[in-house]
Amino acid sequence: MSRRKLKSAAGGEIELIELDRLKELMTYERRARRQGYQRIAGIDEAGRGPLAGPVVAAACIIPDGIAVPGVNDSKLLTPEQRETLFGVITGHPDIHYAVGIVDHQVIDTINIFQATIQAMLEAVSKLIHQPDFLFVDGLKLPHPTIPCEKIIKGDQLSHSVAAASVIAKVTRDRIMRDYHQVYPQYGFDQHKGYSTDLHLEMIAKYGACPIHRLTFKPFYEEEDVSSDLQGTLF
Repeated sequence: MSRRKLKSAAGGEIELIELDRLKELMTYERRARRQGYQRIAGIDEAGRGPLAGPVVAAACIIPDGIAVPGVNDSKLLTPEQRETLFGVITGHPDIHYAVGIVDHQVIDTINIFQATIQAMLEAVSKLIHQPDFLFVDGLKLPHPTIPCEKIIKGDQLSHSVAAASVIAKVTRDRIMRDYHQVYPQYGFDQHKGYSTDLHLEMIAKYGACPIHRLTFKPFYEEEDVSSDLQGTLF
């Protein structure tokens, strides 16, 4: 792909250094297109490790020739950068995305590994245009009909997976900020349900609230099967 063919999803020109970075980030997508695949979806999740709230997965299809300047692993971006990129990605008429959300009750019932798979499959099923190939961050997704490739650190190595990571993270953060309005004593607007010192202190003080994952430590003190399964994602 030449630089002249690469258009910014945000409009305007892309700086040459960023063009080179984006070209490298599209390596997996270019290879898949050479193999004949056209609708390539990147998939990532947010919320696998927290003690509360849902796990959220996003699937994102970015057409050939369109680039999202600044897109990267959502964990490497500031909240402001994520919000800006979320607007660019979800607001572009040619970029297709969908989100799957699995709540804390289902996580406690089927474990976080299975809940993550369920959220990812839900996201794929909601896409308006079904993809013909999937790139997934850290997980071999068992889709019944669409071929899939696991990419370790895919949110840093794949353009479409990085975009999906931003969508999933922003979507989940917004959900947790909404929960903060319902349960303000836990500080969900700050830690988003992760096991920070503040969160653990509030749990010790107030106990579990209705959105806590009761199969996760510190609620489940014996051998935590859910926590063990988290490691199988990578």
